Amino acid sequence: MGKSMKLYKNIIIFAIALLLVSFGSSFAQTKLAQTGMKFLSVSTDARASAMGEANTALYTNSSAMFYNPAGMANLTKTLDVSFGQTSWIADINYMHASAAFVPFGNNNWGVFGVSVLAVDYGELQGTIRASNEQGYLDVGTFSPVGFMIGLGYAKSLSEKFSIGGNLKYVKQSMGTGIVGFADNGEIAEDDLSAEAAAFDFGVIYWTGFKSLKIGMSIRNFSQEIEYIDEGFQLPLTFRIGASINAVDFTDFDQEMHQLFVSVDASHPRDFKEQVFFGGEYIFMKTFSVRAGYSFPQDERGFSAGVGVQHDISGLFVALDYAYAPFGVFDNVHRITFNLGY
Repeated sequence: MGKSMKLYKNIIIFAIALLLVSFGSSFAQTKLAQTGMKFLSVSTDARASAMGEANTALYTNSSAMFYNPAGMANLTKTLDVSFGQTSWIADINYMHASAAFVPFGNNNWGVFGVSVLAVDYGELQGTIRASNEQGYLDVGTFSPVGFMIGLGYAKSLSEKFSIGGNLKYVKQSMGTGIVGFADNGEIAEDDLSAEAAAFDFGVIYWTGFKSLKIGMSIRNFSQEIEYIDEGFQLPLTFRIGASINAVDFTDFDQEMHQLFVSVDASHPRDFKEQVFFGGEYIFMKTFSVRAGYSFPQDERGFSAGVGVQHDISGLFVALDYAYAPFGVFDNVHRITFNLGY
């Protein structure tokens, strides 16, 4: 047992070192507002979003693959499925789904997962420069889309340590667009799309003090992507966070009351450092009320939501909703449905 614990500790130390080295080298040259495929940065899960996205140190379900993949390491169901929709600003819509599987119902094999994210930007009017009076020509409409599919794995190395990772394929497309005129005067078209492979990695550590946990993650790690004549990075983000059930400090029955409090600090590649706060009160392990706040932000900050969950003869069912005002833009609404068996 001693050798196993030593091995686990060596693995986690190596993982954290790798995480920090990747973090340091990747942020050596910060390019504010110069990353691409920003749809990867949008929070989709209603529970996480209602808690201000402060869930790096929380054990959750298959949706953890969108945040910290280590968060699904303690999955108690053999199969977990989550899917939902986000009504984003400017009539942009996100659809997400995730599924996690515990082989033979035994966490000794770890947890395997798959995640999918699709974004529809709606229909836009296309134009190209021209030498006419207007200075441009209408070339019809186009419908940009973004897509991500990932394969995830998480495992509890010991009672205290959990690790997880995602390997993702990402693509963003503007469709086939008119880019100008050929030498013979005919319209020239091109496939306006870019794709990349990316990696997420995360850890969660239970400190041993009550339910206090610490988590770290790095998301969207990839090589620089070439698009036509320009290169850009994915929205690489490093996070560290902590969470605890505040009822630990009271005499309340935790079968009746739970109050999770969490905080994250984030270092995105294309923005200033940010802090995220979240809270979730659960009554009788059935009804949930959530709130969160983050800063600095350009337009958004506060978020809130509710949820209901119930176990019906071994089938876990949950429905969550999140709301976030977005300043001069539309309010953002998210809804997520979760099943576990």
